[in-house]
Amino acid sequence: MTSGPGENDYDNALAGWFSRPQPEAAESGEDGAFGAKKGAEQAQALERVREWVRKRFNLPADAAILVSEVACNLPGCPPLETAVAFWDKDETQEEKRHHFKLFKEVTAVAYDDLPFTWMKDSLVVSEGFACECC
Repeated sequence: MTSGPGENDYDNALAGWFSRPQPEAAESGEDGAFGAKKGAEQAQALERVREWVRKRFNLPADAAILVSEVACNLPGCPPLETAVAFWDKDETQEEKRHHFKLFKEVTAVAYDDLPFTWMKDSLVVSEGFACECC
């Protein structure tokens, strides 16, 4: 069964990611979307966390893994959090979405901050689950 654009979580996440406005280099006073130095450091941290998730949860090379740093304005939240979502097939070959948050900026995330491998099934997002927090 195939679904059209915008009909699944992966398409919606990608559409949201690509539709975000990027800050102008002139406004930030630096080159690139995050600034030259922060952009390189940020990109390396995002890739590092992505690879750690792949390793921790034994995901195949073609598994979709989305890692992003998000701002939180809710009372009690850290100013920046790292949100992670990944898709993997279960024993019936049905694709499942998993997600979790780390309450620190992506450049501060360490491998030991990731959930344990045995927690993978508890990270599955139930069909129809909607939540503004994650």
